[in-house]
Amino acid sequence: MTHALNLVWNPSEGIDLGFFMIRFYSLMFVVAFGLGWYIMKHIFEREGESIEKLDSLFIWTVLATLAGARLGHVFFYDWEYYRNHLPEILLPFRFSPSFEFTGYQGLASHGAAISIIIAMYFYSKNILKRPQLWILDRVVIPVASGAIFVRLGNFFNSEIIGNETTSTFGIKFLRDHFSPQDAVNATQISNPKDAYYAIANDPKFATLLEQVPVKHPTQLYEAFAYIFVFTALFFLYWKTDKRNYSGYIFGMFLVLLFTVRFIVESVKESQGGFENALGLFSTGQWLSIPFVLIGLYFVIRAKKN
Repeated sequence: MTHALNLVWNPSEGIDLGFFMIRFYSLMFVVAFGLGWYIMKHIFEREGESIEKLDSLFIWTVLATLAGARLGHVFFYDWEYYRNHLPEILLPFRFSPSFEFTGYQGLASHGAAISIIIAMYFYSKNILKRPQLWILDRVVIPVASGAIFVRLGNFFNSEIIGNETTSTFGIKFLRDHFSPQDAVNATQISNPKDAYYAIANDPKFATLLEQVPVKHPTQLYEAFAYIFVFTALFFLYWKTDKRNYSGYIFGMFLVLLFTVRFIVESVKESQGGFENALGLFSTGQWLSIPFVLIGLYFVIRAKKN
């Protein structure tokens, strides 16, 4: 539904099968990795590489992405908390003030990028038997496509949202403003799902809906921009000879993706981290600058094989 020209975003958590809930966020990760495998399959076939090596690449990339994204969040954005709760870095539980299953709620793309680069070093050395830049120039294509779906997953989760805005593109993120308990208390409806629905649709709770601010859907901004990043990298590999210039496509990936990240961060809510200590930019922007500079270095220094 719309309210003052702005969408009220109140998605369901996922597809309820009765005995199991397929969460949209998890589904987006499955789509991202599945599409990534399909893209790399065609690349390996073109390059004459064994599909058995592709299976190993899939495992290495999945583990590196999840582990790196988790550790990136811990060390870049929330170390003040986790240094006093070290077991929670690896375990999907919170032990204080009471035991609670939380899942892995914090994932940072900068950490994932670092871990994938490290993983590709060992993969190329021990399994692929090719230079590291060879695989990096190719694996960044499915990584760019995966970034699209990860951000769509964030959108379904109503997380990593933007600052308040008067733009007609703004969205009221109901589940960001009201926690499940807040929605229940405010409506006196015991089921959180029904409580959210009532706030969004029942005129009786119009005053509650008015409290929800309109914010930039920064997840959608990034997802849309990443479509162009993926398209550019895909074109460079399949339609030009740039795949033969070692490090060029990898460098373009870093420049394009983290330039997008830097720009979108300017309208994104603070995710914490060390931005207060450094000032001027957000944590995400500070982390993006080195990646852009490294990418420019590889683009400029790329040499034909």
